[in-house]
Amino acid sequence: MKLKQVAKEYYSSHDYKNLRDETKAHYLYCLTNSLATSVDNVVIGEVDVTKMSTKQAKLSYDLWCDRGISTANHIMAVTRILFNYAVRMEHCNINPFATVRRRATQPRKVVWTKGDVKKLLDAAYSDFSTRNIGLIAHMAYEWCQRVGDMRLLTWDMLNFETKRVIIQQSKRNAQVELPIDDDLLDMLIQQEQDFGFQQYVAPKPTPFKGVYSPYTMYKLPMYARMLMDDAGLSKDLRLSDLRRTGVTEMVDAEVGIGQIMSVTGHANPQSVKPYLKNTYVSANNALTARKKS
Repeated sequence: MKLKQVAKEYYSSHDYKNLRDETKAHYLYCLTNSLATSVDNVVIGEVDVTKMSTKQAKLSYDLWCDRGISTANHIMAVTRILFNYAVRMEHCNINPFATVRRRATQPRKVVWTKGDVKKLLDAAYSDFSTRNIGLIAHMAYEWCQRVGDMRLLTWDMLNFETKRVIIQQSKRNAQVELPIDDDLLDMLIQQEQDFGFQQYVAPKPTPFKGVYSPYTMYKLPMYARMLMDDAGLSKDLRLSDLRRTGVTEMVDAEVGIGQIMSVTGHANPQSVKPYLKNTYVSANNALTARKKS
């Protein structure tokens, strides 16, 4: 059986059907890229699962790494899941990706300046077609939340009377309740007038077959990159850095770790460390406080 046939069978299996919709989309994206990979003039999807070698798996992973180590690790992880399924269904005896070693990714430390954030929001809010991308970025930055959770935020989580939002975080299933700043509140009130008839706060601005849906986790970075390029922003910046940027600003403002965790939803102080960054402001505050003690 060819690997592409195993994938087709997997998509009809209970293993796949029981996944969350977001996870299904992620797996589909990864496997589409995996099956289309060509190694030594052989397309992986066309390979007999009983004959695929560890060498082919390793060469495939190396090709994926050319697109980015993080992306490669995601694709390989899902391809491993597909082969594990094939082993359980007795289509083959071994998983050729089982012994392929993943490369370590360097933790990102990039933060936006306030000027960068303003450039992005000015550019996004100036055009209706990009306004919702700007709102997703605005909420992620203002509330120090993941972009993925902001693109899925629904109106029932907002309370304009109390100026509060409740966010159910997807990664750790933590729930945080946060205030809505007046500037963001004004934007959200306007947004409700335009998009309050459907469930998502910042969906794609045009419906498909009459249905408004959120940006996918793959298309949003692509559209955001085009917007950021038009705004003249550095290619080093990503929307995902906005959460880290907000946390860094809280550290600079000498906010306690406990209060930061109330915003970010972390249950362990160690989990906050990847978001922390040594800055001049933080160091200056520390040294100034020492002299005053």
